[in-house]
Amino acid sequence: MSANIDLETVRAEYEGFPERFDSLLMATVSSEGVPNASYAAYVRQGSDFYVYISELAAHTRNLKEQGKVSVFFIENESDSKNLFARKRTTYQCTAHHMPRDEAEFTPMMEKFSQKFGNMIDTLRDMKDFHLYRLHPLKATYVSGFARAFVVEGADLDNVRHINDVGHRAASKEAGERFDQLQSENTAA
Repeated sequence: MSANIDLETVRAEYEGFPERFDSLLMATVSSEGVPNASYAAYVRQGSDFYVYISELAAHTRNLKEQGKVSVFFIENESDSKNLFARKRTTYQCTAHHMPRDEAEFTPMMEKFSQKFGNMIDTLRDMKDFHLYRLHPLKATYVSGFARAFVVEGADLDNVRHINDVGHRAASKEAGERFDQLQSENTAA
């Protein structure tokens, strides 16, 4: 299976995938171990994601306390050829609070204003809002059945196929049905 996969093409797909979205999904956990799924509008610079979020939200407290987050992007159901094979990327990130007096704060808020307009100009003056930089350490990109990749390296540029043997069927007939579904989903 790996021999048929052009990892440079996969890298280009993976790198461009988040650009399809204006918000990201986040998974955080509290100091008590309580999970929280949420979302936030984001701006990307290099491989880092920036979110401007209120301390009233559980995810902000969790980022402050734990300093880590999982960031998730997933293809819209209506755009997917198969609900079970939606394109998606999961990043494992560290979270860094960016204080208002830090040099990077003002230029980053300008990028938020350019992307999201007047709403950011209003939120910028709210003292309960904080800027966080989410720095990816590792990612997983899935572009279809048996097409899952780990993305690693200092610049997240090392793409590796996770399983080059594909899915294992319980019977020959199940394997043939799966192969048929997979070919229908890649043909469109």
